Amino acid sequence: MAKPTSIELPGVEPIPILYEDRSVLAMDKPRGWMLVPYSWQKTNWNLQAALVSSIAAGDFWARSRGLKFLKFVHRLDAETTGILIFAKSQGAVESYSELFESRKMEKTYLAVVEGAPKQDEWTCRLKLGPAPGEIGRMTVDEREGKEAETHFRVLQRGAAVPVAALTSQASRKHPERLTAGEQAATGTVARLTLIEARPLTGRTHQIRIHLAEAGCPCVGDDVYGRGRDKFRLGLRAVRLAYADPFTRRRVDIRAPAEGFFREYGFEFKH
Repeated sequence: MAKPTSIELPGVEPIPILYEDRSVLAMDKPRGWMLVPYSWQKTNWNLQAALVSSIAAGDFWARSRGLKFLKFVHRLDAETTGILIFAKSQGAVESYSELFESRKMEKTYLAVVEGAPKQDEWTCRLKLGPAPGEIGRMTVDEREGKEAETHFRVLQRGAAVPVAALTSQASRKHPERLTAGEQAATGTVARLTLIEARPLTGRTHQIRIHLAEAGCPCVGDDVYGRGRDKFRLGLRAVRLAYADPFTRRRVDIRAPAEGFFREYGFEFKH
């Protein structure tokens, strides 16, 4: 019996399976799904809970694999898409979590940002910690924050879009979030840039904060940028590479990128 190549959960589009072996399953996470919801009013979009429920119900995608257990070993923000690995046993959870914690997992993201970085390549090492009094938000904290390191490389300098299209209703209600230049830019345009991000550490919102601190926040970022209106959050996990902790075999998982390129007006090159 052939195994389905996607995960079918009630009421949503099938979630593509990108890679699978005896220990793990890697999916292409869509937007909107959370792993640990900050608000329990949003548990309908708790991906971990939805998978557990589907397995318990004996849904075909899980039953055909004999799945009894599936648990995430790392996280992606709710609006970030791309590769997300789930372990098929508690032993695999521990082994794969160690890969991430010991920085033995090579991670590559694509980010679409507003602005034109001065450099084509740079590394950010700003320490990060929880923002006081703001649940779910992180901030730069050089005194007590944890080490965070991300390497960035410009891939394409792309389309110009109206500033108004990048400014969400939330930002218009809170003009203090905009710089003086941005507030005076009515009717002007902003430049979008496609960037490759390689985080060496795995802090919450690391890439988004490091880009915002560089003066080029992700488009569609309603926490560290202007917010979202025309664009959705421009961040996608496109590659994970590692040595299998059980077999030592080299594994290289990739997620499709063409749709992401085109969504933001960039030319896709193989």
